[in-house]
Amino acid sequence: MIKVAVNGYGTIGKRVADAVAAQPDMKVIGVSKTKPSHEAFVAKSRGYPLYIADISRKAAFEKVGLPVSGNVEEMLKAADIVVDATPGGVGEKNKPIYQKLGIKAIWQGGEEHEVAGFSFNSDCNYKDAIGKQFARVVSCNTTGLCRVIKAIDDKIGVAKVTAVMVRRGADPHVVKKGPIDAVVLDPTTIPSHHGPDVNTVLPHINIVTMAMIVPTTQMHMHAIQMELKKETTREEALAVMKAHSRIGLVQSSTGIKSTAELKEYVMDLGRPRSDLWENGVFEASVAVVGKNLYFFQAIHQEADVVIENVDAIRAMAGEVTDPEVSIRMTNESLGFVAI
Repeated sequence: MIKVAVNGYGTIGKRVADAVAAQPDMKVIGVSKTKPSHEAFVAKSRGYPLYIADISRKAAFEKVGLPVSGNVEEMLKAADIVVDATPGGVGEKNKPIYQKLGIKAIWQGGEEHEVAGFSFNSDCNYKDAIGKQFARVVSCNTTGLCRVIKAIDDKIGVAKVTAVMVRRGADPHVVKKGPIDAVVLDPTTIPSHHGPDVNTVLPHINIVTMAMIVPTTQMHMHAIQMELKKETTREEALAVMKAHSRIGLVQSSTGIKSTAELKEYVMDLGRPRSDLWENGVFEASVAVVGKNLYFFQAIHQEADVVIENVDAIRAMAGEVTDPEVSIRMTNESLGFVAI
């Protein structure tokens, strides 16, 4: 069993912990919080040992009924690998302790590529991650872009990608962040960081990205144009997407035309936390004109990187060397069949 510590039990960390716990070859040996919270109570209900960064705060946890197993360093010493799901910028500050303890570590897309020197996507570079000490799972938007670009590039060939990210303003539980009534360019210059981030995983792809933030919490939406290396048909492009285990086609027959309806659909399917782990490509939007492929896809910012973290753990542990085997194990353990 791969012993996994989750440093930071928030939006991503709690999802990663549950996904790891569902794997036949992994075990959650602990999660960390900085202060008592509803998420800490969830960790307790799941049976995850709770560790804290500042052991002097132990009494504050125990006062409200949250037993503390020790400090974060003690958690790390018991683990084979740590998934750092702390807020962006904090993870980099944790690197020295991981180096000191010689533990394998995975960071999230909120950190820069340089924190690990290797950025990961299951479909694109799983084998390159085998045995590595450090890796960074790219952001939710970059994950969604990498999946679909790699799939189309392998089967048809991609000459250039232009993508516009319409980003959610905040996660659903965040009450101190906007915008409330604005469309905000993010950034005002072109390209946005997403294209260069894709190139940390797929360096040969010619990609330009633009981004804006809008007042919604449900998901991100991408408007994508791919210039292909040869002419193709809409049917061929759809076949590539349908064959991918982490690309889901939102059928026109469902009547779903928005991220809110898609999130409701996933909830009704009984997914944990209403999570959409796959790219949600709107089938009706897929169009081919000559060598150009166009489509919209929805990306669930809280969820799509979770399964990538699981595969990264397995690759870095070095016991499963075939990416397709790991992807299948991860998907099946979560009862995940693409929409």
